[in-house]
Amino acid sequence: MARSSTRPTSRDVAHAAGVSQAAVSLVLGDKWRGRVSQATAERVRRAAEELGYRPNLAARNLRLGRTRTVLLVVPALTTEFFAGVYTGAARVAAEHGFGVVLYPSPEGIGPARNPFASAQAALDGVIASSMAADALTPIRGDQLPLVMLDSDPAGSLGAATVNLDIAGGVRQVADHLLGLGHRRFLHLAADVASWTFEVRARELGTRVGAVPGTSVRTARAPISIEDARAATEAALSEPGPRPTALVCDDDKLAAGAYKALRRLGLRVPDDASVTGLDDLALATAIDPELTTVRLDAELFGERGMHALLAVLEGRAPVGGDIPVELVVRGSTAPPAPS
Repeated sequence: MARSSTRPTSRDVAHAAGVSQAAVSLVLGDKWRGRVSQATAERVRRAAEELGYRPNLAARNLRLGRTRTVLLVVPALTTEFFAGVYTGAARVAAEHGFGVVLYPSPEGIGPARNPFASAQAALDGVIASSMAADALTPIRGDQLPLVMLDSDPAGSLGAATVNLDIAGGVRQVADHLLGLGHRRFLHLAADVASWTFEVRARELGTRVGAVPGTSVRTARAPISIEDARAATEAALSEPGPRPTALVCDDDKLAAGAYKALRRLGLRVPDDASVTGLDDLALATAIDPELTTVRLDAELFGERGMHALLAVLEGRAPVGGDIPVELVVRGSTAPPAPS
């Protein structure tokens, strides 16, 4: 059965299956038992699948007054950033009579166990970090009203996307370091397949590459202090002129870079400047305190929940990326004379 170029409707499914629209509603709402035959139900499901039909879940949720529960899908809770995202989302949800259930997807061991027998039967919508997008398939979260965080607007799974101005943050970092006189950069990149980290690499390369006589080397590491230490040590031990500025995708990576520099007998910022991105509590716990980009995690969560409410109500979410701010501390200085 060929798929139509326009979005199929329940009427199309009914026509393809040779049943009424009421029967389609019963089957796809899982209320068919005792009302239509199993053969009819299977015919409706097959027609819906072949047509690529998806019910208007947002409208149905409002009509039925479902559980008023939202799932927040995040990576493993290894930093306080996603705790802040949860706090912001839960605050807005509570103001509108919704609850938020947190669903962490631990890296390396696959998605967490589905907390619901059927996510679609228990949830009104999903807010998901692009870093945990793989967890959506097992819980069928991509078939619910969905808002993606830190996701490419041009290719997002969701009905809406909410982004921080990560590109702007990286530009602020690059301009700060270039202004101090740095020309040789090491990008300590998060070894995570996610759009937000692709943006960081692209913007750093573009901004630094626009200045003559500059270079950017890249070392990749999982987001952990020890992995970052090992990757930084290896990169700084390579032959050739040593980078004078280390641009890290994350504050935890920056902490690992500090350890590597100390092991190599180098000082921050005398021998190498270091920058992070997040402004976690860690940024002011290390010495010298870290120059980093402050991300408002709670506002990020609030905007995510507001966007989901807009999707559920059929409104257009507020557009525009959330501004970020470079916080200059003691880890950056002009490079030492060659």
